[in-house]
Amino acid sequence: MARILIPLPDTDFDTTEVAVPWRVLTDAGHAVVFATETGRVATCDPLLLTGVVFGKLGADLSAIDCYRQVSQSSEFKQPRAWPELVATDFDALLLPGGHAQGMRQYLDSALLQSFVAEFALLDRPIAAICHGVLLMARAKQPGSDRSVLHGRRTTCLPRYMEALAFGLSFWKLGRYYRTYPAYVESEVRAALASPSQFERGPITLGDRGTQDDDSAAFVLEDGNYISARWPGDAWLFARKLVAQLKAQRMKAAA
Repeated sequence: MARILIPLPDTDFDTTEVAVPWRVLTDAGHAVVFATETGRVATCDPLLLTGVVFGKLGADLSAIDCYRQVSQSSEFKQPRAWPELVATDFDALLLPGGHAQGMRQYLDSALLQSFVAEFALLDRPIAAICHGVLLMARAKQPGSDRSVLHGRRTTCLPRYMEALAFGLSFWKLGRYYRTYPAYVESEVRAALASPSQFERGPITLGDRGTQDDDSAAFVLEDGNYISARWPGDAWLFARKLVAQLKAQRMKAAA
């Protein structure tokens, strides 16, 4: 059984990007550890439970069901505090996303960025999805101004997805879908050694991967680093991490 750390902000994390991986990882027999800045129990972006605009753009029913389950779990109700975390206590790190303003507590945290950089030195699986890739981009290699993403291949929330969601919701929610002035893709690209190391994936206009069908999902693996674009990739994203944990266990046993 592996121990996977999922750090969270106090509020506004993406429902699907946390709840679906938790379901997949725990179904595979692994232990998930949640952590927030002070040990406060976190809550997801509430609009994703009800639908952002006219009931659209929110989490689907399977993800909402997973969220109801995880929110009642003991591990979710008893999170660790970020300052208490020790990188070597965990076999893998999963960095979820979210776009509402509460996410900035997590994405802007120098403490978490330092933890990510420390964990990256362990050569253990790291999985980042959507805005979670920004934590990878902002984490610096020790003694360097280079991101831990420098030299890696990655995807993240594509600019066209962020711009489309913003355009559809601005009239009602203002800058809800623009966490920062810069697009996520722009900041991630700037952290890479070469523009060619960024992979946008296929154009996706609403179709999502599901528990039983990965045909609409896109997940990129570069060694032990796994990245994905948005909630529609979450099921495949989580299964890729389970596969890497299995390979890690087999390698250790050899």
